[in-house]
Amino acid sequence: MEVQQFRYDNKIVRNFIYASLLFGVVGMLVGLIVALFYLFPNLTDGIPWLSYGRLRPLHTNAVIFAFVGNAVFAGVYYSLQRLLKARMFSDFLSQVNFWGWQLIIVGAAISLPLGITTSKEYAELEWPFDIAIALVWVAFGINMIGTIIKRRERHIYVAVWFYIATFVAVALLHIVNSLEIPVSLTKSYSAYAGVQDALVQWWYGHNAVAFFLTTPFLGLMYYYLPKAANRPVYSYRLSIIHFWSLIFLYIWAGPHHLLYSTLPDWAQNLGVVFSVMLIAPSWGGMINGLLTLRGVWDKVRTDAILKFFVVGITGYGMATFEGPMLSLKNVNAIAHFTDWVVAHVHVGALAWNGFMTFGMIYWIIPRITKTQLFSQKLANFHFWIGTLGIVLYALPMYVAGFTQAEMWKQFNEDGTLVYPQFMETVTQILPMYAMRAVGGVLYLTGVLVGVYNIIKTVSVGSKVEDELAEAPALVTISKHRLRNEKWHSWLERKPVQFIVLTTIAVAIGGIIQIVPMLIVKSNIPTISSVKPYTPLELEGRDIYIREGCNNCHSQLVRPFRSEVKRYGEYSKSGEYVYDHPFLWGSKRTGPDLMRVGGKYNHNWHFNHMWSPQATSTGSIMPAYKWLFDNKAMNHDDVQKKMAVMAKLGVPYSQQDIDGALASIDKQSAEIEEGLKGDPKFVKAYEASKEKAKLTGEKFVPMKDREIVALIAYLQRLGTDIKVKK
Repeated sequence: MEVQQFRYDNKIVRNFIYASLLFGVVGMLVGLIVALFYLFPNLTDGIPWLSYGRLRPLHTNAVIFAFVGNAVFAGVYYSLQRLLKARMFSDFLSQVNFWGWQLIIVGAAISLPLGITTSKEYAELEWPFDIAIALVWVAFGINMIGTIIKRRERHIYVAVWFYIATFVAVALLHIVNSLEIPVSLTKSYSAYAGVQDALVQWWYGHNAVAFFLTTPFLGLMYYYLPKAANRPVYSYRLSIIHFWSLIFLYIWAGPHHLLYSTLPDWAQNLGVVFSVMLIAPSWGGMINGLLTLRGVWDKVRTDAILKFFVVGITGYGMATFEGPMLSLKNVNAIAHFTDWVVAHVHVGALAWNGFMTFGMIYWIIPRITKTQLFSQKLANFHFWIGTLGIVLYALPMYVAGFTQAEMWKQFNEDGTLVYPQFMETVTQILPMYAMRAVGGVLYLTGVLVGVYNIIKTVSVGSKVEDELAEAPALVTISKHRLRNEKWHSWLERKPVQFIVLTTIAVAIGGIIQIVPMLIVKSNIPTISSVKPYTPLELEGRDIYIREGCNNCHSQLVRPFRSEVKRYGEYSKSGEYVYDHPFLWGSKRTGPDLMRVGGKYNHNWHFNHMWSPQATSTGSIMPAYKWLFDNKAMNHDDVQKKMAVMAKLGVPYSQQDIDGALASIDKQSAEIEEGLKGDPKFVKAYEASKEKAKLTGEKFVPMKDREIVALIAYLQRLGTDIKVKK
């Protein structure tokens, strides 16, 4: 049999590892700054691009797509070549994958602080980036599939199954969720509205966790854990069951993020059922991983890499038990919108993704640099301080979540709320936020120690070069099943059929859930009194999105006695039919705003945005002073925005579009006149006029400033229907 020589591409692996470490430090540092905002809300007072609302999505994108994403590519490129006994299909596509991904990350690091965002969680990047992500992802997929086709190993190993599912599912999720119509280079509107947009977004959001943060890491677990332990995977049969059941069930679970919302009950119930069923395959994978260590648990005491893997897999087990529990309606009624969810997410992110990444990097780097890890002691220190960081992060957030839920729902005997002011809850959980920040410092310290350890290892090792390997050429055998060949063994040598079946398994759930929501009108009963936003309100809504207000405020009153008492009438699906995108939020750091329209006068909103602590003692909301200082708003594109909205089904007539500027001028003048009811406002306003005269600067009337548009939007919220007072 002919033996062929070839070289593994180690340089692309090295590049992705370096990028992962760099962006990991940056992303976690931004996360620590975001955590400090809860304690010092005006830490970056007056600097818009360093405000909480703009940095929070930067943190999540940097950690998910830059740190974890680069780690996934590194792990896949290293293991795929060795599992298939072949160099990557195309060095050019490898470079496109690497440099294209880094350019997208840099673009995100620039655009998100500038407020260029869609507001859709884990999908905040605007449409040019969406196209770039799709192109780079396709390059990665072609490279992977091409390598599978030219392989020298007949059967594709379980890790490769998970890599295939990752590529197929992420491509599907990204494309469907990113359907939008551009207004300009930096602005677009989602093709979906309200309830439909919420379903599509959380179908994407939940499965971004499933197929970007879970399935690729399960593939990495199936390769790197047996390598580090020098043991075979515990059960081949269990891995088959684990794979197919997981990718089929996971895609259905998105609606559990929308329980007690205006999503139809049938969709909510489907999400609950499949979420609960997910316990079985998830724990099957965890058990398959941990039992792979049978007979070598003594090595875990001394081997830092195995420690990282064990705690990482255990974190996966904890998160995948907690997730289905949170999808139960009675549990979700307590946990949703609280910091419990923050704790849940970070157990998965810090333990499962973070520790699996560092264990993998500690294993790969010495092998591609032909040396030993610089310091096992430092690796062990990294493990222990990181573990302590996870504990000190998660436990206070669980306590904060329980505290929020209990305080929000308590009633006096006379039927009044025990804690009617939202701020009463906030002040109670500030110590937990402080402990969370300490946990973040400890975890980041471990990361910095790990980076130092890697740098020292690379510095004493050999230069990373392509690695010489050899293997016999793959001999073609029958396309049909051989005698006594199991069906899955046959499928493992048929990658095209494998990919097709994977695509079908992944797509079924999304089709059954989403298509009826888009074509069956009875799922979203309309309300005749609900009208489109005025041009000024539309501008104000875009400012609200730009500043990331939906990161802290929800716009969804659930049908609970406590919420109706606190916020007003529960939400109706027909109220959101013109919302592109939806803004229901996922956490209440501040109160719900669904019924805030008319609750306060213009001056209250004006003063609140200038200094939240002046109107709400103890508030942890930052000031938004640049909304007052900005020069005249750019209304030039408001007509383009309305035209795009009209294409999406919002009933703007051509007359409405042509009269947009006149409408803005009229409504903004009314709000400015209302502000003059406050003598302090009049005094400050006149003083600013005099200052402009003295300095020769062009004076900007208050009605043309961004704060007025934001007030217009806030005063509109919840006023389209008659609500109980």
